[in-house]
Amino acid sequence: MFTSQTSSFQDSLDVEERDECDAEDTAAFSQKSLDCYYAIYLYQGTSLTLVDSSLPSEAEPELRCYISRRLSKGALLGGMGNIATVELSVPEQAVGCYCCLLEQERSPELPDMDGNGYVICFMGGSEKGLNLFRLELDKYVQGLQSSLQTPELQNLETEVRPYLSRWYEESVMHIYRVVQLVQGGISFLLHAALSHTHVEVVRSDARTKADVARFIKAASLQGLSQQEATAASLCKAMSEDTPEDLLIDCSTAPPTLSNTGSNRFCDDWTQAFLNGAERCNPFLLRQILENFKLKAIQDMNSLKRFVRQAEMSHYALFRCCQFLQGCGNGDVLLQNARAEHSELPEACGIVAVLEEFLSERRHAQA
Repeated sequence: MFTSQTSSFQDSLDVEERDECDAEDTAAFSQKSLDCYYAIYLYQGTSLTLVDSSLPSEAEPELRCYISRRLSKGALLGGMGNIATVELSVPEQAVGCYCCLLEQERSPELPDMDGNGYVICFMGGSEKGLNLFRLELDKYVQGLQSSLQTPELQNLETEVRPYLSRWYEESVMHIYRVVQLVQGGISFLLHAALSHTHVEVVRSDARTKADVARFIKAASLQGLSQQEATAASLCKAMSEDTPEDLLIDCSTAPPTLSNTGSNRFCDDWTQAFLNGAERCNPFLLRQILENFKLKAIQDMNSLKRFVRQAEMSHYALFRCCQFLQGCGNGDVLLQNARAEHSELPEACGIVAVLEEFLSERRHAQA
């Protein structure tokens, strides 16, 4: 039982061996650098006009040709990013390309103004790598909407270009910055995310606070529950069990973390995150984070199955105890189970027995 648990966990850690991230990404980040580009086009009727780009002069017409083909096929939908591999005259030759059409509302003052909006493109890394950050890229592009109200774009130098230039730092690098910030303390943040513990960052700049908040949201399983009532019960159960916020004080280097909590499951993932950060590879770090969440979900589903079986079999109850002892995430799993089975008396009884078992094990090991 414990051997299979360890093997499964190791499989989920070995993302490099399983080709979760492209070899191109790994090679790029061995150089601790990545060339990133952007481009913005005005889209009027069937016409595509360059507004600004950081691409080499020979590569921009190639990108414009690619986008024109996508638009003619109806492959770019308003507000929804599209990610693909494009071949351009850049050092990488083939790069991941995120494209999004931002449609503009017609102005009441100029109802006949010809214009469909703007096409925003971000290029860097690989298609697989950018796909890991699709939601972040969509949100970042939407943040540009208010700055694109007039075709003249008189704010190109002061607002639009600086914003486009920061796409990679703001949309992709936040997980890397958080791991670099807390180092081995990343296990505390992982546990806080799983257990719905509030994290407060003090004596820090706004960017660091935003980075930590985004990391916690990305690592959390909240919103993945099938029922809203279950999610609400889970949040309530977690808040009752963990009343103290995790505090990150950035007045020291490294930061001081207070009211910390973790378990063996989160501790075991720490080295994987540190390895990804050492390679300066945000795409690998995001894949590790997704694998972390996937393993937690798999264990939650396994416990649900064991609890159902334990209602009819004492042997299944014994297997539940073995599973919780072996997975290293028993405290979080039982909090979830208690919330999800709150209206099922028999299941609640099973969960209570399991909680008592884990409590006794902790006291015996103390």
